[in-house]
Amino acid sequence: MSWDWGAVRDFMPHFWDGLLVTLQALALGSVISFALGLVWALLMRTPTRWVRWPVGVVTEFIRNTPLLVQLFFLFYVLPEWNITFSALTTGVVAIGLHYSTYTMQVYRAGIEGVPAGQWEAATALNLPLRRTWTAVILPQAIRRVVPALGNYVISMLKDTPMLMAITVLEMLGEARLYSQEHFQFTEPLTVIGVAFILISYPASLLLRALERRLVR
Repeated sequence: MSWDWGAVRDFMPHFWDGLLVTLQALALGSVISFALGLVWALLMRTPTRWVRWPVGVVTEFIRNTPLLVQLFFLFYVLPEWNITFSALTTGVVAIGLHYSTYTMQVYRAGIEGVPAGQWEAATALNLPLRRTWTAVILPQAIRRVVPALGNYVISMLKDTPMLMAITVLEMLGEARLYSQEHFQFTEPLTVIGVAFILISYPASLLLRALERRLVR
């Protein structure tokens, strides 16, 4: 078996198209997971049991079912209820929703890690509850959990190939389509593997450096 650089050259336009879709799914899915995860975490701290209980049930269900099942459900079942999105939008929503249940736990740990004295100081200053959260608690909590949130971004990146199952042509989808059309599998799949390494490994090093900086 010989390496065919011509196949690599022919595949590269498809690779760039797939990379763009992958980064779009990653960026938008991350935004959804970070925002919704914070909402889940705040709702779980409400004193009202009838709020906490449904949120807990929903998040546990999402976290304990496979992402692939959720993708299929959103893509194939929702249209039966006249709720239709594009394949990419469905994938973004599924990734964001799935990982929001994990970022919720990260936020919760960050909030619980804020020293009790900070809550007492806010109470002593008679700060409104909203001001206490936005000016005192959340800035400290989020600063503590940035590295952990970044780890989930890398996990989301590695899960983007699942979008191929609902016809989204991200990097692996483009490689699979090219391979089937040209009967050349080694070159495109190798390019995709190297691309994931070149994205995820530097990102992990950056997260380690950021963690060391934040814990000083």
